Amino acid sequence: MLDTSIYFEIKKTLPPTVTLVAVSKTKPVEDILSIYNCGQKVFGENKVQELCSKFESMPKDIEWHLIGHLQTNKVKYIASFVSLIHAVDSLKLLQEINKQAQKYNRVINCLLQIYIAKEESKFGLDFDEAISILHSPEFVALEHINIVGLMGMATNTDDQLIVKKEFTQLEKFYQELKKDNTIAHCNFSTLSMGMSNDYALAIDCGSNMVRIGSSIFGNR
Repeated sequence: MLDTSIYFEIKKTLPPTVTLVAVSKTKPVEDILSIYNCGQKVFGENKVQELCSKFESMPKDIEWHLIGHLQTNKVKYIASFVSLIHAVDSLKLLQEINKQAQKYNRVINCLLQIYIAKEESKFGLDFDEAISILHSPEFVALEHINIVGLMGMATNTDDQLIVKKEFTQLEKFYQELKKDNTIAHCNFSTLSMGMSNDYALAIDCGSNMVRIGSSIFGNR
């Protein structure tokens, strides 16, 4: 049985302004229900098939976040219920999310993933690419998209100065976009930075949404 005391310890350390996304990928429904029964209602999955399976079998008041890289041909499977898509990294993906959301008469909340790490394995837009998309006529035409903020993953390193620099750069960019009232379909309120190994530093740098998995559920 999952030790839920660790979950409560983490929750105690989080400011009330910070949303905890419990990353439940690869974990069985029994473990997720243990955390759900502690009061956690926001869960993150990175695989569409697994997310759909868990959505079908679990309580319907859960707020499901898709946190992994999303292929355009998989959007249709989650468009009817997903609460937030974290890793939006192209105009093409935004257009597909808009298309599928329209079928359900929904507006789907999204985060633009910004590339801040020094690792080629990570996805994301650079600052200029994000600005270009947000000011493009193609983006303005999307009526079923709501960009609520940004997401970024720092370099996987023990050097806290590098991680802090990356988080700080993203927070500065987030604040700049938040002040830009010329952008359509945007209501910036969420800066998703920080995972199990760096969420405390991310919060210090301005994050108000953290994605914590292994610290809650154990290693995968």
